[in-house]
Amino acid sequence: MTTDQKPKSPINKTMLAVVAVAVIAGVGLYAFYRSPDNPSAQQACLDNGKTIAAVDQFAKGELAAFLPVRESKDLRALAFKDKDGGDVTIADWKGRTVLLNLWATWCAPCRREMPALQKLQQALGGPDFEVVPVSIDLGDDSKPKAFYEKIGLSDLPFYADATIEIFNTLKKDGLAFGMPTTVLIDKNGCSVGVINGPAEWASEDAKVLIKAVL
Repeated sequence: MTTDQKPKSPINKTMLAVVAVAVIAGVGLYAFYRSPDNPSAQQACLDNGKTIAAVDQFAKGELAAFLPVRESKDLRALAFKDKDGGDVTIADWKGRTVLLNLWATWCAPCRREMPALQKLQQALGGPDFEVVPVSIDLGDDSKPKAFYEKIGLSDLPFYADATIEIFNTLKKDGLAFGMPTTVLIDKNGCSVGVINGPAEWASEDAKVLIKAVL
């Protein structure tokens, strides 16, 4: 061996075996999540054009302000609290269409439309659909819960996010611009359309539009 030659490092067979297993496992996981039977949620959102088009034709009358999204986005990670303070995300409604409504007691239009949201829940709520109102009141949830009690919203589920992070996230996604903000989300957790401002959610126009996604 000449002086300018360096000795070769011995091959660690155990290390090679570990790398090989990791590569094979990674390929397998990629194939699983990308297979036609297990499409990623984002891919499901990208393929959401037919649903958006179907809903668009029913955005009229009392729901004329409903705007179908230009690009459907995965909203499964949106997080908030249930009535007992437990953590929930939109992913918990997998397989169900959701009407996500952001409201607050300081928002007069929000308060006025809450009874209509309850009527919509009473009419269509079930294994395929649920109205999910999320209070973004700051502080603890005693004030919005008192409002529920005062006007008798016993059939409307209660959720809250005192951090307002859910509103800020939807704002970054180009969905939330004011209060109330109501987003229609399909069974895969993908955005379909939005209304910024109040709407007559107990109307037949609203029911027809919702049923187009079920």
